[in-house]
Amino acid sequence: MAQAQAGASQGGGSPNGQAHGPAAHAGFWTLLVGSVGVVYGDIGTSPLYAFRESIRHVADNGVDRGEVIGIVSLIFWAVTILVSIKYVLLVLFMDNKGEGGTLALMALAQRALGKRPLFLFGIGVVGAALFYGDAMITPAISVLSAVEGLELVPGLEGRITPALVLTIALGVLLGVFVIQSRGTGRVGAVFGPITIVWFLTMGALGAMHLKDDPAILSAVNPYYAVAFIFNHPGLSFVVLGSVFLAVTGAEALYADMGHFGRRPIRVAWAGLVFPCLMLNYFGQGALVLADPTAIENPFFELAPDWFRLPLVLLATVATVIASQAVITGAFSLTQQAIQLGLLPRMEIRRTSETQAGQIYMPQVNWLLLTGVLVLALGFGSSSALAAAYGIAITGVMIMSSLLAFIILWRLWKWPAPLAALTLLPFLALEGVFMASNLTKFLEGGFVPLALAVGLVVIMWTWVRGTRILGDIVRRDEPLAKLFETLAHHPPHRVRGAAIFLTGDPDTAPAALMHNLKHNQVLHEQVIILTVKTLSTPRAPDSERVKIEDFMPDVKRVTLAFGFMETPNVVKALTEARKHGLKFDIMKTSFFLSRRTIVPSEKSGMPMWQDHLFIFLARNATNATDFFHIPSGRAVELGNQVMV
Repeated sequence: MAQAQAGASQGGGSPNGQAHGPAAHAGFWTLLVGSVGVVYGDIGTSPLYAFRESIRHVADNGVDRGEVIGIVSLIFWAVTILVSIKYVLLVLFMDNKGEGGTLALMALAQRALGKRPLFLFGIGVVGAALFYGDAMITPAISVLSAVEGLELVPGLEGRITPALVLTIALGVLLGVFVIQSRGTGRVGAVFGPITIVWFLTMGALGAMHLKDDPAILSAVNPYYAVAFIFNHPGLSFVVLGSVFLAVTGAEALYADMGHFGRRPIRVAWAGLVFPCLMLNYFGQGALVLADPTAIENPFFELAPDWFRLPLVLLATVATVIASQAVITGAFSLTQQAIQLGLLPRMEIRRTSETQAGQIYMPQVNWLLLTGVLVLALGFGSSSALAAAYGIAITGVMIMSSLLAFIILWRLWKWPAPLAALTLLPFLALEGVFMASNLTKFLEGGFVPLALAVGLVVIMWTWVRGTRILGDIVRRDEPLAKLFETLAHHPPHRVRGAAIFLTGDPDTAPAALMHNLKHNQVLHEQVIILTVKTLSTPRAPDSERVKIEDFMPDVKRVTLAFGFMETPNVVKALTEARKHGLKFDIMKTSFFLSRRTIVPSEKSGMPMWQDHLFIFLARNATNATDFFHIPSGRAVELGNQVMV
């Protein structure tokens, strides 16, 4: 029933990138602290493993000074170009009415083009599908890398086996997903302060070791990054795949913009996150230059012996926060995909009375938990998982760059050559990182790609199947013709109001036809209700309700929701009373059409896709629950449809 519809506005969103909803009224510093915990949780845990995995590629024959400085330089410039310049200075201005994320960017590009061509749909779907790979790998690799720090705690050396590390990590991961149903409101209040402590700790530890070898500061010179690549033409291609781990989580800057606003995110990056990250990476480099034996786990080697255990505990909490952020990001992305018609309906629970963005999706939560546990058990360590990490995030970044080109060209009215030249350096760098990560395909890189392919097939099947089903429904009797017939042969009228939900307001709802055929009655007041999803995050109040007097005692009502909103039909209809819609909810029945789909060789889809679509449709959340219709007032009437 919900269907995407392009909005009329051609604007790029709120001019200041302000947060929406209750967050819009929060103070700047409150938003800034909150953004540190949610937006930067993922990229903030990268120092645990990014430098370690990068330097290991060149450590077989000892550590060379030029190689260490070169790798730190590569990390510095990768973060500077892809995060500071691309996301902070450019992409954050491409908000869709204040919201960000791959699907929000796709919807914005759709408005810019005035339609949704196949290539645009493909870019958005692939970007969204790749994000789920990140949502599974991030918790596993982050928590494992933190717990592995126990191996360096004085007094525990030799007692902490890989099996024990894995067991502890699995327990932490299980706990993270189990508490999701309780909401993140209370826990979220302390995310920001804890993450700020985490960044300050990382920065301080790194700064303490700069004196070990101050020559590491020369890594800010891009010459050393370029020299490393030219001196190691083959090896550098592999190293770049690990260097990219330093920028994983960058996409969260854009995806979470709607919760915090552009300015708090940018200030937090420039004033805290970027300096602390760089201090830590430079500190790790200086430590390895001074003590090559620290290469095994340079992050935890930064800490003095007495601080190792507290650092492990703080790192574990930081990785839990990073996992929490990416899990809730998956919930938000799934909600957008459902509203845009890319996935079947799923149960969405609100976990906060005041924060619209805090939702819990049981099906998504348990599917993610299953994937995370399988990855942790299958790979066993953060180093092994590093091979699977990177491909998904690189893919998301490439998709965002392609969509950004459309925004610059068609929405911001830049000349096409200028838009291409602006984004070409980012695309080139992301392409190199993608190619580098693909070298680890057989070592685990196939995991996120296989997951993405599976999700793309699911989305493609759902969109294709619902389109075929919609074509079949449109062959039903037109609504105008039905009521013209009823005017000549009026049925028995009964008291009360009947609301018939339909995806096509011009076609007689199947539930209405069945009610007339089997019950041979028509209510005194009839409302033909259509729910539409706009390509904007939230529907403007002026577009929320549209009421049309179709015939005496018959009204056509259209309710519009944004793709970031949960469609609460009863609440919207109650508000529609202000627009002249009169009905008593206690005397109103909601009639819904339930179609039992059976496969057909003439459907236009292969038989396997027919069966997949039927499986998805059968497991979709009931429309009564999805649209928040009181079950005691809902009547479902069904028939069989061949697809």
